[in-house]
This record gives sequence, C-alpha cells and structure tokens, in this order.
Amino acid sequence: MSRTRAALVGLASAVLLAVGGLVLSSPASAASLVEVSNFGNNPGGMRMHIYVPDNRPANPAIVVAMHGCGGSGPGFYSGSEFASLSNQYGFIVIYPSAMQEAGFGKCFDTWSDASKRRGGGSDPVSIESMVNYARTQYSGDINRVYATGSSSGGMMTQHMLAVYPDLFKAGASFMGVPFGCFANAAAYPPGGPCTNGTMNRTPQEWGNLVRGAYPGYSGTRPPIQLWHGTNDTLVPYSLLQESIEQWTNVHGLSQTPTSTDTPQANWNRRRFGTQVEAYAIQGAGHSLPSAGMARVAIQFFGLDRTNPTTPPVNPTTPPVNPTVSPTGAPNSASEIVGAQSSRCVDVPNASRTNGTRVRLYDCNRQSQQSWTYTSNRQLRVYGDMCLDAAGSGNGAAIQIYSCHSQTNQQWNVNSNGTISGVQSGRCLDVWSTANGAQVQLYDCHGQTNQRFNLVPLV
Repeated sequence: MSRTRAALVGLASAVLLAVGGLVLSSPASAASLVEVSNFGNNPGGMRMHIYVPDNRPANPAIVVAMHGCGGSGPGFYSGSEFASLSNQYGFIVIYPSAMQEAGFGKCFDTWSDASKRRGGGSDPVSIESMVNYARTQYSGDINRVYATGSSSGGMMTQHMLAVYPDLFKAGASFMGVPFGCFANAAAYPPGGPCTNGTMNRTPQEWGNLVRGAYPGYSGTRPPIQLWHGTNDTLVPYSLLQESIEQWTNVHGLSQTPTSTDTPQANWNRRRFGTQVEAYAIQGAGHSLPSAGMARVAIQFFGLDRTNPTTPPVNPTTPPVNPTVSPTGAPNSASEIVGAQSSRCVDVPNASRTNGTRVRLYDCNRQSQQSWTYTSNRQLRVYGDMCLDAAGSGNGAAIQIYSCHSQTNQQWNVNSNGTISGVQSGRCLDVWSTANGAQVQLYDCHGQTNQRFNLVPLV
C-alpha cells in the first residue's frame, strides 16, 4: 500500500469514529438494534439492522441511514444521532451494511451499471427489500420513507433518490457526490475523475443522468438536503456545487438560490425553492454529520412533528366496492381505481406489446384503463390481453400479456379491496400515489396502497 493511500485509509478510519459528533454510545431505550437475516431479495449480499422505537404510531415513517466506507450499520447506529431521534419522534431506522469492496473497504455500490437503473440489481434492490420488510413487519408508512447517509452513505442517498424517486420522499446527503459521478469501481475514492477535484458537468448533463435512471417516470421528485465541509479533501467540497446543479436541474429550478442564511455559526445555507437545500460547513473536513445535523435532516423530512396515527386496517370492515362481490363475480368493463391515490391502473401509451408494465395514471376513461373481470378470474384489457404477473415473489412486475389459462393471469377480487394473484397469493401493490407509479406484487397487508375499487364505465 502506498504511503498516500495508507494515510487516506487512516483518515477514513478516523472519520468513522468521528461521525455523529462523538455520539458513540447506544441510545438509552428499551428498544435495541436487531439484525434481520432474511429480508427478501438481496442481490447486493447486504446485511440489515433495524431499530424500532418502543413508542411509535400505528404506521411509522421509515428512515434508511447509511454508513461510510469501511463502516457498518451497527457502527452508524452507535455513531450518529438518528436512533435517539427516532425514540423522540417515533420513526423506524434501517441501518444497511454494505458488502461491496471498493476504495477504503466495504462501500455502497454507486458505480455498477446494475445499480444505476431502477430494479437493475445490486445494493439499491437490497435496500428496497429492506424498506419492504419494515413496511410489512412493522406497518411502516409507505408515504414516509426517507434516505440519509455519510460519505459512501451520502453518495447512496443521492443514488436512491435517482433510482427510486417513487419510494423515497426526501433525502439528506452528507459528504456525497451526484448520481452518476462514478463510471465504475476504479473511479471510486481515492482515485478516478469523480473525486480528484476535476469533475465538472453542466446541470443538464447531471439532470439527464437522473432522468435516465427511471425512464418514463413522471411523478414528483423527492426534495434533497446536501451537506459538505469546505475543507473536505477526501470527497472534494467542489462536488457540493455539482450536486446542487444536478438536483436543481431535476426539479426545474434556477441555479440562483432563493435565499441564503447562517442558521448556526459556520453553517452557510442556500435554499433553492423548497426542494433543494445546501449546507456548506466552514472549516469542516470529512467528518459529517456532527452534533445537531441529524436533527436538522429530520426536520427537513418533517419528522419532528407529531406523527399521524392511522389505525390499522380492519379486514372485517372493508371499503365499499360497489361492483365486486366477495366471491369475485364477473363484471362489465371497469376502471381499477387505487383507494389511496384515486388514480387508475393504466397501460402506458395504450400499448399492446406483451410485457408492458402497468402503472397508476390519472383516470381518463380510455381503452387502456378499461378492464373486464371475467368468469375465469382474468382481468382483461382490449378484450384479448390480460393482467399478468411476471413472477410470484415480492416485487414481481405486473404487466399485460396475451391471455392464456395459467394461474399467473388469474386474480381474486377480495372483499377488503385487495386484488390477489391466484398463483402467488400476493396482492397488487403500489409504492406511490404519483402518476407513473408502477404496480407490483407484494405480501398482502391491507394498507391503502393495496386497495382498489372497480368502478363501472357507464
């Protein structure tokens, strides 16, 4: 190992101890950090730890908190303030542990081709599975999922907002880099053009990288908070400006801040509308978040307020579905309307191509939203194409396909508003209420993102 590289590794190790403002003891609470060994699809081979506070609402928010290179989920748990804040405000914290070797050890994969597209594989899919686990096991609120992290975890925060904009509602990135900064693993720190101080793309170029991660997505983009120390030489301070340019472009904002202030000594803040907020911490090196910063991130997420206490779904009092009997009697043409979103299950661009994924979209009474539930439990569109499950596991795509007699095209329309696959027993599920949110299979839990009304087209 070269002397320079050894010094950088030493710096990284020191940073791991410093992160969190020397908050190095576990939060005082009866709750404890728990490892989950089997949380679902895990192409990144990651480890998962979860902290669930004793006092929480019926449907708590979920925060994914990610460590720096060479660190671990348990290390970030004990070295940051997120768990103690969860005790105060009642949200769940997921602490992933990266297992990919790059740079200074095990880091989150923000460089591979698989990681740079929605559903492509690697660490992003593993993290999505962790969120799914928290949602089903602890009734986590699908409308309040957030990402944060330091260094490699800050990089992955920006990465997840690009790849899963329909899942994450906001993010807070500490000492991160823009999405798409790393061309490959060799570009990861300490070498490569991303972090050698020469990276400089236009806002449009940066924005195009984000838009290319989930082609066709037209929903709301998550707001982001960006933090960087002005004396950071490991992940250069200049990358804060590149991140600002990326996310203001994604949100269609001007490069000129709408406001500037100093909320605390040495914290210079720029705001770009309500969607992008950037903190330059004067004199700080590669050592964020320090004391008090996690609380500001939680405030940005809106989790410092009283959480809603939505009661759990009572399967004995299902929503009224005026067109479907409990036994799934056949109906005339209907719209499939999400109870949570009031949007319709839609075939994009009225496609008739086998394998086209269905989505939520504003109801328009057009042929691509006209579904007929038949006596053999198919949901047909255009008369000859069927709603089809591309697999039977959690996260399996829901698509259209030429009708056949297999059970992956048969559906039970249930009295509690869910629609479950005969083959899988899993329910139609959506991550988001936004236009373009894709429909998938997931374990049935009866929350509103799995309930649909079949409304006749008359």
